[in-house]
Amino acid sequence: MTIQQMLAFAIVGVMMVLFIWGRLRYDVVAMLALLASLLAGTVSPDDAFTGFSDDIVIIVGSALVVSAAVSRSGLIEAVLRWLVRKLTTMGVQLLVLVGTVTLLSSLVKNIGALAMMMPAALKMAKKSGQSPSLYLMPMSFGSLLGGLITLVGTSPNIIVSGVRQEMTGQPFRMFDFAPVGLGLSAVGVTFLMFAWRLLPSDRRATASLGEAVKISDYNTEAAVPEKSPAAGRTIGALIGMADGEITVTGLIRGGERRKVVLFDTVIEEGDILLLRGEPDGLERAVAQGGLAMTRHDTASRLELPASKIGVIEAVTTVTSSLVGKSVGSIRLFDEQGISLLAVSRSGHRMTERLSKTRLQAGDVLLLQGPVELLPERIRSLGLLPLAERSLRIGSVRKELMPILILGTAMGLTATGILPVAIAFFGAAVLMILSGAISPEGAYDAVEWPLLIMLGALIPVSSALQTTGGTDLIGAWLSDVATGLPVWGAVALIMVAAMAVTPFLNNAATVLVMAPIAVTFAGTLGYAPEAFLMAVAVGAGCDFLTPIGHQCNTLVMGPGGYRFSDYPRLGLPLSVLVVLTGVPLILTVWPV
Repeated sequence: MTIQQMLAFAIVGVMMVLFIWGRLRYDVVAMLALLASLLAGTVSPDDAFTGFSDDIVIIVGSALVVSAAVSRSGLIEAVLRWLVRKLTTMGVQLLVLVGTVTLLSSLVKNIGALAMMMPAALKMAKKSGQSPSLYLMPMSFGSLLGGLITLVGTSPNIIVSGVRQEMTGQPFRMFDFAPVGLGLSAVGVTFLMFAWRLLPSDRRATASLGEAVKISDYNTEAAVPEKSPAAGRTIGALIGMADGEITVTGLIRGGERRKVVLFDTVIEEGDILLLRGEPDGLERAVAQGGLAMTRHDTASRLELPASKIGVIEAVTTVTSSLVGKSVGSIRLFDEQGISLLAVSRSGHRMTERLSKTRLQAGDVLLLQGPVELLPERIRSLGLLPLAERSLRIGSVRKELMPILILGTAMGLTATGILPVAIAFFGAAVLMILSGAISPEGAYDAVEWPLLIMLGALIPVSSALQTTGGTDLIGAWLSDVATGLPVWGAVALIMVAAMAVTPFLNNAATVLVMAPIAVTFAGTLGYAPEAFLMAVAVGAGCDFLTPIGHQCNTLVMGPGGYRFSDYPRLGLPLSVLVVLTGVPLILTVWPV
């Protein structure tokens, strides 16, 4: 072993220790590894930043923007709201939830697909009286399986494709992963339909601050402007637009309040409706009915784009200057530049008009204003922030355009008309131009630490190859695999990637393991494709810990899981993936 090889191994080894230690963020660790490689001479100054110009970085960044735009489409949520009302049995609910998140994860980033589906799962759990823990972990595992189906389903697939192109001159195409990914997804979803019983049913999420103050329905007002879709319709029709999740508590017409509001009361232009419901239901009613929220002219007065306007929930503390004052007298917009959209008071059905409501300690306020002003304003008013809502109150969602753009991009790459990087970069730009996502939203959607890590680790990973380090590891693995059949060699690589992923970011695992797998395959005299697929599957299937993948981390709190809960369901699923994945890979990609 040469000095350069020893230095390359030492840098990767220390990097892995730092990843496991977890005190430094993974992008910082990657930058330190690149800096150490430069100082050690294993990476030349000319090659230091070549990783940032790699197609992998462009594809991952563009896919994140496209995924975010698709996830903001109201089409999927509309279908889910309909399903929530129809599904009643545990088995059918799980099948729909896990199956849907698995398929969605093949098209958008798996954590985005999971985040879209979680509200529906929580509603189903509440409706059926079950613990959310029985739903959320199977959904998380399903999202990981779904990411294996397409090139853009998960970052490891994109990186593996880049490694194959570098090694053989031919990348994996969009649906080259599908035969293996679909097979594993079908087996995994079937397993999860029955194995959810392995999960403890007594887990409960830790109460959030919002739950601690017992947020009930919000009360607000909305005007019916000219040419509103709600004008000429009945109160019942408006409630139906919000899927029955709001109630109309009053109607002001000609300055006078109607004492009784019936379902068949016809709404007229100029009416003011007193509404009660959760923010999501209020948003749908306002958007579908073309209503104007009280003081909803904030954005136009400030001449700010909608992306610069935020909505946040805040609880009124005992020392707040708002306590005892009526909403109409505090003039929040004129004095603070923010608007009070709605008020929620625990255990009290508010019937008075919003402007006449006197605020009390413990009231939860729904506030809207410039994003950069909201934190400062709520502190100065003596309010305690609860959670930011991703509401676009009154906005019209572009439901089909993101889906069409995504489908076109996938079609162009699948037919070979455009390279993946070009197709998805173009799709990301079109998402912005079409209004499916704002420029600010696109920048927010990109996981910059992930891109920095990729750009920094690509030359570090290449150093293992240029110094001959991968040849040494490949030779060592081939010695270990001596006498093993080909399926044993592929299984060895898959299990190794699966074992490393909980301690490294899955993208980092692929950057380290993929070149080793290619060298290992070459040493044994096999074609590299099957071994690269094994790395992608192993890196994409972390079912054993809540920290190896963001999806597992996302469900830990809402599901009330403990660290030890993950292996209960994840260990048998991991074994099943290896037993099913290896023969599938060898069938599709013979060596």
